[in-house]
Amino acid sequence: MSDNTGKSAFITGITGQDGSYLAELLLQKGYTVHGLVRRSSSFTTGRIDHIYSDPHVDGTRLLLHYGDLTDGQSLTNLVLETEPDEIYNLGAQSHVRVSFDQPVYTMQATGAGALNVLEAARILQRKKEVRVYQASSSEMYGEVMETPQTERTPFSPQSPYACAKVYAFHQTVNYRKSYGLFAVNGILFNHESPRRGETFVTRKITRAAARIKLGLQDRLYLGNLDARRDWGFAGDYVEGMWRMLQHSSPEDFVLATGRTETVRRFVELVFGLLDLDIERYVGIDTRYFRPAEVDLLLGDASKARAELGWEAKTDLESLARMMVEHDLELARKEAALAG
Repeated sequence: MSDNTGKSAFITGITGQDGSYLAELLLQKGYTVHGLVRRSSSFTTGRIDHIYSDPHVDGTRLLLHYGDLTDGQSLTNLVLETEPDEIYNLGAQSHVRVSFDQPVYTMQATGAGALNVLEAARILQRKKEVRVYQASSSEMYGEVMETPQTERTPFSPQSPYACAKVYAFHQTVNYRKSYGLFAVNGILFNHESPRRGETFVTRKITRAAARIKLGLQDRLYLGNLDARRDWGFAGDYVEGMWRMLQHSSPEDFVLATGRTETVRRFVELVFGLLDLDIERYVGIDTRYFRPAEVDLLLGDASKARAELGWEAKTDLESLARMMVEHDLELARKEAALAG
């Protein structure tokens, strides 16, 4: 791995879970980081605000720019203005269940948005070399053709979100082959953290369990408890993203733990840490079932281990504990305000 002092990166989705961990990592490595932020009437930078007060990180190297993945011209203007060495496209409408309710917007932001990033990089490449990371997803495997899933497993998407990600995946490969762009797909299996959005199932579980423990909530309602997922820690996975762009050649990689568990098992882990009875507090609501379910995801990251030296470091039990401790503290603050 080369010296990164003086390098710069452009991150779409910087205010999300992955974007915030990636920004921290790159700043620690000496990068200047530019982040794309959508304009809204409320502040959305909560996940990265702490960076500016971190004495170990020079906050002047974190620069935010207003823009939108669906506005290709303004995105290209920003990329040409900032001239990054690396672009990480993490921005998307990333909630699978919501994608069934907003399929057109999901395609615009997640699919066409990725194409806008690639086109901006192609134009920048006329001036300087740039490397592009596209956030692909294990959801692309959908109704899986084989287990575990590798870089060679065929896609069979089961949601508008997954379809949009498949489109973005193939456009990334197309720009790599057609224009010689150093563009890679990271096919990441589920990765969670205390910064995960509260509508995603793992965070919904840990947030609710902590609130139930402190008497702030009565019950938790979930959908399919038998769905199996390969869950890792987002902080580990952003290291893999970075390593893909340092690799000698542009290739696609799966990042996964190689372990699959049911949603029910994650609930058991979380509620067990808080000595709560699942039967008493957890119910099923059919509204949370997907129209087309993805039953089993299990990734094989052997290529990433062999070629990038990457592997998941955080097991599911440690991840659950990390998230519970965070959300218990959050619930205590909530209880204090309520009292």
